This record gives sequence, structure tokens and C-alpha cells, in this order.
Amino acid sequence: MKHRITVLCFGLLLPIMGAKLRAQQPERGLQATVAQLNARLDSLEQETCPTGPGPALPDGRDATSQAVKALGQRLERLVGARCGAAAAPNGVAADTVADDLAALRQAAAAAGAPAAGEPTKDTLPIGPTRFIGRQRSGQALNPEISATGDIRLVAQDQGDPLEGDAHEFEVAFQSTLDPYSSAKVILTFSPEEVGVEEGYVYYTGLPGRLRADLGKIRQQVGDLNRWHLHALPESEYPLVYQRFLSPDGLAGAGLSLYTALPVSLAGGTHELWLQGTTAESPSLYGTGNHGTLLGRVQNFWQLSRATYGQVGFTALGGNADSLEGRVQGLDLRFTWRPPNAGTRKNFTVRAEGYRFRGNAPGATTTRYGMFADVNWQLDRRWVVGSRYDFVESPRGARTTEWQLSPTVTWWESEFVYLRFEGQHHHDEVAGDQNRLLAQVVFAMGPHKHETY
Repeated sequence: MKHRITVLCFGLLLPIMGAKLRAQQPERGLQATVAQLNARLDSLEQETCPTGPGPALPDGRDATSQAVKALGQRLERLVGARCGAAAAPNGVAADTVADDLAALRQAAAAAGAPAAGEPTKDTLPIGPTRFIGRQRSGQALNPEISATGDIRLVAQDQGDPLEGDAHEFEVAFQSTLDPYSSAKVILTFSPEEVGVEEGYVYYTGLPGRLRADLGKIRQQVGDLNRWHLHALPESEYPLVYQRFLSPDGLAGAGLSLYTALPVSLAGGTHELWLQGTTAESPSLYGTGNHGTLLGRVQNFWQLSRATYGQVGFTALGGNADSLEGRVQGLDLRFTWRPPNAGTRKNFTVRAEGYRFRGNAPGATTTRYGMFADVNWQLDRRWVVGSRYDFVESPRGARTTEWQLSPTVTWWESEFVYLRFEGQHHHDEVAGDQNRLLAQVVFAMGPHKHETY
């Protein structure tokens, strides 16, 4: 009885196993065909022609085998197009593929042909290129507007122990006027002054690679006089600028010419400025605005991908009714800024020295001044630095001043920074003074914290 049950079970299982094996055979055949198709695709991607006939394609009795067969036929057409008719088995000839390509090219040519009555390049009139503006709003005529604010809180050991100061606000307008010229106007608002800091029109692309600026400009003295107050690495202009030029540096109304010289010494780039303005400088001329001529040569060397050096020479002067003033200066700068971290790391050392010569009825003075500063950007937000100033009084009895100003600056974002600065100032006449300054500078508009 037990043997009969075993034979009966085997008799029932054999038909089931046979049906399963018969069902797996087409599936294995499809897998082998797909593997062969992949091998031929790999040969095409490696820029080599497959050797031998292609795989035997399935008969397409079900949806899967039909899809595999369609893919195989497309592959053989690609083989025929790249490797010639000899390599295209299964009855797919290269001329069939060529006919398909010719049909595609013909359709593309028809799509690109001009419509009836449309002008072609042979029928268009010949003449100068015309630029047509199609702005739909008068907004395009408005200038770009930016604004900066400089707010300070000062603690000091002389005078009022604590002072709050809305030190300065600037509003800048700039715009391209036409294809030949652009303009900038910077207005300043402070407790001491409401006026025009700068306002000029400038032309680029003039003959001789010239740039010409016409209007009121901050003049090109050294490396920092051109910078606006909110962009300085410290809170104030160097003492030598304040004593030899004016409390806010030198600015004047007139003409400025700039060009890059067509020579290169030791692989450097050399620039030249010539400026003629009427400027106000109590040290040079006493009171009023007087004619001032300025010349500057600036030399730049890219020492490596991350470092560059700069050397500049400046000479300026003019005559008032009874006064003459001349200033000569030498400035040096070295900057390290790695290209892959230009917004996060930066190290700059700067030094400038000046000679002042003043002539007055019965008196001639020759005085000297200098400053040196270092600024180190530690990361995207933190910058530390310090500046040392030394200057002699430009006229009258010779007295000296010096000042040390360490700073720590934290950039809240690209729109706002906060700075803490200490100042120890020594004056032979007035004595010593210590100050601690907290400064907040913010900017809005398209030209945030523009240097000048």
C-alpha cells in the first residue's frame, strides 16, 4: 500500500514539473538574446564593429518577445549604418538605413526653409547693424539705485564718555546713458554735510585705450583715497590722508584720463592716471577750491595663482594765491587670495609713505607721513586687522601724531557687517586718547558695498 501511494505522487508531480520546465525554456531564451544584444551595444560604444551575425531573434509570439525582437532590429540597423551592409544581418541592409537618414535630412531642410514671401539672406538689404530696444515699460529708463548706512557707537576717555552717531548715509545712482557713456552720482548725508560725494560721466573704449571721467571724483591717491568710507578696512581714512590732503581725503571736479600702458616690465601690468581738478585742501591751499594736477603710475604683478603685488607712485600739487603745496607718495600692496576660496580667505598687507612740501611767504616746510595695515579674512564671516599711522604736521611748527587701530569685523551677510575697533591716538600737543568704536554698516540695492 505504501509503494502505491509513492508511485501515485510521482505520477501527479511529473506533468507539473514538465509544464514548468517548458515555460522556463522561452524565458531563458529571451534572457540569452538580451545578453547578446547588450554585447553588440557595448561593441558599438567602444567604436568597434561586431563580428559575426547577430543573435537569433525570438518569433514574437508574446508581448515580451515582440519587444525584444523590435529592439534587435533597431540595433541591427545601427550596426549597418556604422559598419556597412556586410555587418547587418537578419536581412537589414545599409541602404535601408541610408534611405531613412536621407528622409530625415529632407524633412529638416523643409522645416528650415523660409515661408512664402519671407526674405532670405540673399534678399535682405545691406547696411549697418541696427539695435532696437523693445522695452514695454519706462522702468528700463530708471537708474540703478543703491544706498549704504554707517551707524556708530563710540566710548572714549576724553569728552563725552559715550556717543551715538549716524555717521553717514550714501545714496548712489548709476546708469548706462548710451552705447558710449555711463554715469554715477553718489550723494552723502551726514551731520556735517549734505552734498555730492561724487558725480561724473565716464567714457570707455576711446582711441588709445583711454577712459575719460568728467565731473566730481575722488582722486587716485595711493590705494585707499579712491575708496568710499563704508568700504575702508578701518573706520576712518589714514591720518596722512587727513593731514596732508583733507579730513575726508582728496576729491575734486574736473577731468581724469586713464590708460593701461602698452609695455610690460617683468611680466607686469602698468596703468597711468592724469587728472586735472579744482580741489579743496586746507593743507595744500588754505581755504577755497584751487587747481590741482595729479599723476599716478600703478604697477601690478601676478606672482602666482593666489598672490599678487602692487607698487604705485603718486605726485600732485597746485598753487593758491600765496601758498604752494606738493605731495609725493609711494604705496605698496601684497595680497594672497586662493582662487578656490576667494570669498572665504584673504590676506592683505598695505603700506604707503608720503612727502609734503609747502611754500608760504617766508616759510617752507617738508614733512613726512605714512601708514601700514594688515587685514586677514579668516573665513566667510570673520576678518581681523590692524593699522599703524604716523604723520607730521604739514605746516607751522613740527609736531607728530601716531595711532594704532586694531579691528575685528563680522559679516552678518553680504548686506550687513559689524565692526569693533580700538584706537590709541598719541598727539604731542593734545596728549593721548583712547576710543572703542562699534560700527554697523548696511547696504541695499544692486551695488552693495561697492568700493568706489
